[in-house]
Amino acid sequence: MRAHFRRRIFMAVFLALSLAAGFFTLRELNSQQDPFAGAAIADPPFPSLTYGIQAFLWWDNGDAGKHLDWVRLLSFSHVKQTFAWRDLEPLPGAWDWTQSDRIYREAARRGLSIIARLGQVPSWAIAPGHSAAHDSPPEDLSLWAEYCSRLAERYHGKIAAYQIWNEPNLSREWGGAPPDPAGYVKLLAACSDAIRAADPAAILISAGLATTGTNDDSARPDDIYLDHMYRNGFQKHIDVVGVHAPGYSEPELSPDSEEALQRFFTFRRVEDLRKIMISHDDAERQMAIMEFGYTTEQINPEYKWFSVTEPQQAELLERAYEYAIANWRPWVGLMTLIYLPDATWRQSNEEYWWSIVEPDTGIPRPAFITVANMRKVCDDFEIPAREPDSAVAEGRAPAPICPN
Repeated sequence: MRAHFRRRIFMAVFLALSLAAGFFTLRELNSQQDPFAGAAIADPPFPSLTYGIQAFLWWDNGDAGKHLDWVRLLSFSHVKQTFAWRDLEPLPGAWDWTQSDRIYREAARRGLSIIARLGQVPSWAIAPGHSAAHDSPPEDLSLWAEYCSRLAERYHGKIAAYQIWNEPNLSREWGGAPPDPAGYVKLLAACSDAIRAADPAAILISAGLATTGTNDDSARPDDIYLDHMYRNGFQKHIDVVGVHAPGYSEPELSPDSEEALQRFFTFRRVEDLRKIMISHDDAERQMAIMEFGYTTEQINPEYKWFSVTEPQQAELLERAYEYAIANWRPWVGLMTLIYLPDATWRQSNEEYWWSIVEPDTGIPRPAFITVANMRKVCDDFEIPAREPDSAVAEGRAPAPICPN
């Protein structure tokens, strides 16, 4: 009887261990097949992919309409534009909606959706001891929240998404002070609460983070900064995690490759950031790439060392999109290309060389033509590649865009 009982105990333990081993084997297999937990994405805010580009439409010298026509010719559905606090409220209580209303009307007339980047605090509102050279946190978060609220109230249901701040992991984007993840989360929360109260359907995106290996008071690496954002609960205040993916390398190059100079010098750096999301049990949330591109820099040594030729820029951008289509859906939604140019840029400006259009002549670079004609995939909808001499490519027929 005792031997029979021992056999039953042994079989029960063996079965339990076998089931546990099977569970862990299955979990490991699923992890290998879906390493970035794409299957966990629930109710994604953006179709994957959603095609956007950053433009500079605020001070219109007759270019804004033409640039928005270019967005349509690209078959892109979204345009990112900074709605700077310093431009909307240059003096306390003196609100000016002239330019923002014009931009909304021009975008809406073309069926384009707006991603509004928020920030650029006016000099009268910055915190003491901070520099206004680039961007600086405000002294009074209630005034910052009022800016976010007024913008969301005025454009209720008209602005698709808000990117709250940009690159706070750089001192120069934090008023010259050391980067402060906890401080950024407080700023994010104040703006998020204000927008959600005014326009609950708007999509909220956290600041895109600069890719850098510097880890001191001038800058914090994006992975370290993102981890500290999670430790301060930032995910409660956003719908989508914002990241940057500048083209330091060929799109397919793995961060684990021996050819990678540093992990952050890869387009696929965003995979490291996705792993941080997963480690914080945030796999259900989608990611948005708020800046990516390849520079053709010819002057500034800081950027020239990884610059490419214009034909290479075109090829690498198409390959980057194809890589994202094949490997990053559905956890990457919006991809924002840089840039459609500010016409005032000159060759001394580093932005000049990232643009896919010549800033001073308005002539499309090869990258523009390639990106316009490449195929685009948005969830189950596909816009096929088109020939350079097709009616759509030559502007004789309207360019299709992905449904939102």
